[in-house]
Formats: sequence, structure tokens, C-alpha cells
Amino acid sequence: DHFETTDSGASSTYPMQCSALRKNGFVMLKSRPCKIVEMSTSKTGKHGHAKVHMVGIDIFSNKKYEDICPSTHNMDVPNVKREDLQLIAISDDSFLTLLNEGGDLREDLKVPDGELGDQLRSDFDSGKDLLCTVLKACGEECVIAIKTNTALDK
Repeated sequence: DHFETTDSGASSTYPMQCSALRKNGFVMLKSRPCKIVEMSTSKTGKHGHAKVHMVGIDIFSNKKYEDICPSTHNMDVPNVKREDLQLIAISDDSFLTLLNEGGDLREDLKVPDGELGDQLRSDFDSGKDLLCTVLKACGEECVIAIKTNTALDK
């Protein structure tokens, strides 16, 4: 017998009833993974459905998205994975060399744009030992935060 190899079948999203979503949680708005920053529920109308109004910020591009959905309907929630990686180096073409807990090196993430990227470069250049927080969802990933690594301080 010959079997084709496939992935584990795990989806990048899972359904959740709209009324169960919470502020600061994640949801797919306009097919983008977003963090919910505002939520309000309207009263039940004459057709019997309360509506939930959501405002979310795209976790990768920081764009704002809005959606209105009946509270009884399901919405897709992205499977978001968060990982802290140690920063080893920054290449000339702005790629980060990161070390994960398993000791594997990654060199496929770029320095983030804007203020976070500037902060990352200046902290690294001043000799600070940094941890980069990487968010991964829907086949995309990026550095969303940095912090000084205190685990190595004696």
C-alpha cells in the first residue's frame, strides 16, 4: 500500500459562537486574523436576533476592521500561537537570527517596521540581550513585541 503524506488536518481557524467572543480575544474579520478591541451587543430586534458589533485590529498589519454578526451565528477564530525567541543577530538585509527553546535557529523573519523595529535595532546595538515575541496565525508570522531577556542575568 502506498499512502500520500498530508498535513495533520489542523485548520488555521475554528468556529465559535459570536456571543462567546470576548474583548482582547482573536477573531477573523474580512478574512484577516484580528484582536478584538471593541465589542457591543444590540438589543434583540423584531426578527429575534441580537447583533454583535466588533472592531478588531489586524495582528500583522495593524489595520482596523469592523463587522456586525448575529449573536447566535458562528465566526471563525484564528489559531494563534505565541512564542518567545532569543535574538542572536540582525543581518544587513534586516533579517533576524532567532534561537528557539529547542536550540534551532530561524532566519526567516524580518525586523518589524516602525517604532518597534527602531527600538529593536537600538536595544540590540547597545548590547542588550533581547527576546522577540512572535505571533503565528493563518500561515503568517511576525515579531509583535520585544523585551530584555532577564533569564540570563546573574
